[in-house]
Amino acid sequence: MADVAADWLPDADGWVPAARRVPSPNFDARPDGMPVDVVVLHNISLPPGQFGTGDIEAFFQNRLDIARHPFFETIRDVRVSAHFLITREGELVQFVACTQRAWHAGQSAYCGRQRCNDFSIGIEIEGADDQPFTLGQYDTAARIVAALRTTYPITGIAGHSDIAPGRKTDPGPHFDWDRFARLADVTPALLPYRRGS
Repeated sequence: MADVAADWLPDADGWVPAARRVPSPNFDARPDGMPVDVVVLHNISLPPGQFGTGDIEAFFQNRLDIARHPFFETIRDVRVSAHFLITREGELVQFVACTQRAWHAGQSAYCGRQRCNDFSIGIEIEGADDQPFTLGQYDTAARIVAALRTTYPITGIAGHSDIAPGRKTDPGPHFDWDRFARLADVTPALLPYRRGS
């Protein structure tokens, strides 16, 4: 595994110094003794298909201006978060400490293990199913996954669609898993849903 800059490594409290910290209230404690051993990759855009609006941060902080877009009425009462967001420019934003349970996966199962929020770290990548991601986003995704693997006993990486099939489609068909795996130095064994594909 490649060397990781110290400021990308989560500290003892689960915060990454290299990330811009935007604390979300949408988290709770992980079950006692639960290992943090899976990374889940998502995509998100608010409003759908629009980037750089600031609405993702507002959504994760429960301060979304519902009047700004008709779609927002449909998520008015939704309370979610992720540990990280990677913007289109490749900036890393952190909402929840890695030691805490973010509310990103919903009803889900990883290789038969239920309730993925209990044991996973969620990374949202600003994007949409019908658009390619930026090179900067792949670079940042690779750096933070390498840092998480250095700090936690990560045994697998999955897309949201892998752990919630039929319910979720992200990170979507434009996410280049091969590019990500190469940049992050991720072996096929860490990508159980892509073995033999």
